[in-house]
Amino acid sequence: MSRPVHDRKIQAPPRLKGFMPVGRYTEAETEIIFYFEEYEAIRLLDYENLTQAEAAGYMEISRPTLTRVYESARNKIARAFTESLPIKIEGGKGIYSNLWYICSDCESKFNTIQDVSVTSCPLCKGSRIDKLNIATV
Repeated sequence: MSRPVHDRKIQAPPRLKGFMPVGRYTEAETEIIFYFEEYEAIRLLDYENLTQAEAAGYMEISRPTLTRVYESARNKIARAFTESLPIKIEGGKGIYSNLWYICSDCESKFNTIQDVSVTSCPLCKGSRIDKLNIATV
């Protein structure tokens, strides 16, 4: 019997929804799905320059699991670059480390320092606010 898959902790939602290749266009239904935990692994290891042990600690997963997530992310990026495919960032088995919100009016993502009830967007003052604390498939 296989072990259950645990949620991977993500510090913050990505500031983008994906990437499109420039210069050569492919069919719209052909795209690479990049999971939130793959984005977080790339961010921690390549952008923040953490060791695999440190990054695994932040994500609250084992180092071998982080290695598998990171390998999957690198393979997807390589395929997207080589085949000129768009990348869409969504889904996966991740949970945000803080309570994050998204404004349906301006699509900004934000969190609060204190545990207070959020009723409006700090950017556009819109009232259509949704919690964005779980990112699962």
